[in-house]
Amino acid sequence: MRVNGVVRSQATALRSLQHGLNSRQTWTRHVCLGAPHRCVSTAVLRPVNVVSRDQRIQWQSRRHQAGAAAAMLEQAQAEPGELAQQTIIENLNPEEAKRLSMVRNIGIAAHIDSGKTTATERVLFYTGRIHSIHEVRGKDSVGAKMDSMDLEREKGITIQSAATFCDWVKKNDSGEEEKYHINLIDTPGHIDFTIEVERALRVLDGAVMILCAVSGVQSQTITVDRQMRRYNVPRLSFINKMDRMGANPFKAVDQINHKLRLPAAAIQVPIGAEDNFKGVVDLIRMKAIYNEGAKGETIRETDEIPADVLPVAQERRAKLIETLADVDEEIAELFLDEQTPTPDQIKAAIRRATISLKFTPVMMGSALADKSIQPMLDAVCDYLPNPAEVENLALDRRRQEASVKLVPYNSLPFVGLAFKLEESNFGQLTYIRVYQGSLKRAAVLYNARTDKKVKIPRIVRMHSNEMEDVQEVGAGEICAVFGVDCASGDTFTDGQLGYSMTSMFVPDPVISLSIAPKHSKDGSNFSKAIARFQREDPTFRVHFDGESQETIISGMGELHLEVYVERMRREYNVDCITGQPQVAWRETVTESVNFDHLLKKQTGGAGDYARVMGWLEPTGSLGENKFETQVTSGAISEKFLSACEKGFYQSCEKGPLLGHKVLGVNMVVNDGAIHMTDSSDHAFNTATQQAFRKAFAQANPQVLEPIMKTTITAPTEFQGNVVGLLNKRNATINDTDTSAEDFTVYADCSLNSMFGFSTQLRAATQGKGEFGMEFAHYSATTPQLQRELVAKYAKAQQEKSKK
Repeated sequence: MRVNGVVRSQATALRSLQHGLNSRQTWTRHVCLGAPHRCVSTAVLRPVNVVSRDQRIQWQSRRHQAGAAAAMLEQAQAEPGELAQQTIIENLNPEEAKRLSMVRNIGIAAHIDSGKTTATERVLFYTGRIHSIHEVRGKDSVGAKMDSMDLEREKGITIQSAATFCDWVKKNDSGEEEKYHINLIDTPGHIDFTIEVERALRVLDGAVMILCAVSGVQSQTITVDRQMRRYNVPRLSFINKMDRMGANPFKAVDQINHKLRLPAAAIQVPIGAEDNFKGVVDLIRMKAIYNEGAKGETIRETDEIPADVLPVAQERRAKLIETLADVDEEIAELFLDEQTPTPDQIKAAIRRATISLKFTPVMMGSALADKSIQPMLDAVCDYLPNPAEVENLALDRRRQEASVKLVPYNSLPFVGLAFKLEESNFGQLTYIRVYQGSLKRAAVLYNARTDKKVKIPRIVRMHSNEMEDVQEVGAGEICAVFGVDCASGDTFTDGQLGYSMTSMFVPDPVISLSIAPKHSKDGSNFSKAIARFQREDPTFRVHFDGESQETIISGMGELHLEVYVERMRREYNVDCITGQPQVAWRETVTESVNFDHLLKKQTGGAGDYARVMGWLEPTGSLGENKFETQVTSGAISEKFLSACEKGFYQSCEKGPLLGHKVLGVNMVVNDGAIHMTDSSDHAFNTATQQAFRKAFAQANPQVLEPIMKTTITAPTEFQGNVVGLLNKRNATINDTDTSAEDFTVYADCSLNSMFGFSTQLRAATQGKGEFGMEFAHYSATTPQLQRELVAKYAKAQQEKSKK
């Protein structure tokens, strides 16, 4: 039939007449809804809704948006590689597009002591989140806002990453004010707490990489760069400490280009340096920017660039355009045509190149001197992506873990990732990044790992250790929830999708020590502390050694474990006794050895019979171990070969030399024999383990020790003392950087030789030296040390067997 001039089906017409909002009603005769013989009486009067034109437009808009969202979800599942991020943005609800365009999820990461927390403190102050500034090692003993733990304030370092949020009001090109919502995570700089940086970068859309104007690119800067590349995180670079003696920002820019192999160019140049650092020149708009006021809260811009700075500014602006021409097609065309790009074209090119990971704009200032932090916030809004511009992938478990793209629409089914856990007074606090859909209070979610339902009783936004309750959080946001039992890296959905997201990279621990409560009455609290720390920190490992009857904790370094022992004392009132730190040794073989091992044992009932033949050899690299079967005659059945494989990997968990893990070994089984009644899985498992131990002993086995990439910085006057300390430890010095005040040594040192180094370094440099270590690789120990370790292990085994 025809209704209002449009041909519709009977069902559609019925729905159309019955559907309506709270509009006024009028009385009309019932219309015919079918063929003439199926008409109802026209004498019956019924109320129907009269719909205004605006309401019809709203309905059509909602239907169109719902259809577009459903289409995006379908394409994201079927053809994730074909779905461009720009297509997702174009099909966004206009309100959602506006909201997401004003959101930035950023982290601040850098080498230790580069000024991350100090810069974050200024960001919070200038955005009005806090009303006074406190320093990391301030005289008022209050400490920076983001260092909420007592240990952090005492040691003057960040131990846990801390999340906060703030609003930054920025004027656009037309002079209108726009309010940006920034979710910010301040991360630790010390390598021992590298997992905090890993999980922050896993969920963030952009980052600010801070460098020291004196030291430039340092060891941990390289580590942070590697982590940003692992998660495809675009970054701005901010050269801090411009007021320090020896500050040279252009040296740092060159190091980003050469050491990090990332195209970079300054978008600011300093006005003055060291004690005379006054402000910066914006190279895009060619304006001088000064901070004024007691805390630099007032920004003054002027077209008058100091005469001594102008030539440098012009040179660096030309260098910026030249660098952009190498990474952006639009600027390249203008550059080849010898045209000068406009400020808007330069800004657009910087944004495109930064988001596509081809370029990093470099800014400069001094957080401690309250200079040039506001321009950095403007750059965060201008050049770092909003959540809709970042590609995020998941795996669909219902389709053999096929890759799917996540679409940041609030109207779609919920997908979120729990990336950090904390224990609080209200229970476990779980930080969640919402990738798709929205999270509402009292919602019921499903844990993709456990398939269990959980109800969300409370949602909060974190401001360091403070929290603010919210009722709902949209796609692209970061929040925290209470009352959710989960692990770090778990994916949550609302049950409509079978998605699971990849977790963050977790490095293996390199150092262990035995630990026990000093008093037996503290056993319960000790167990609670150990369980909590394991849940919160994936790099903190605990296992019980059945032979020594000791609890062994493992971590990323001496400081890492020292912090947890101290936290047990402070937070759980448990004093602990710790044993000598143990290095995570590894074992390997250097020669290929054949084996032919027969296990034949007869007891009262069925016996054990298994024969395995083959060879054991090094794989050529210290990577994963391999097990191969080349049995062609059917001498060993498939189920027994599976038992052989299990026996091999069990043997690799505890090597014959020191009882540590085995690396870089390949075992090949190519023949054997079975018995009709006495052969079993257990027999072949045991035979393989015995054959492994016998062959391992004959294959010139070696003990491997962890080699640490070590960076030491100290005043130049102590260079001889520091080099002497390294020579005593047989360290390999790779490089040395010397500046007017300080020098930095880069060396490879064995972890075993570095115990107690911090005390000796302090003594040799009058407390002015600092060092950091990061695991580099495993290397063979000296023959003498290997003999000592093997003898010590054998003696310990003998003593245990006597007990």
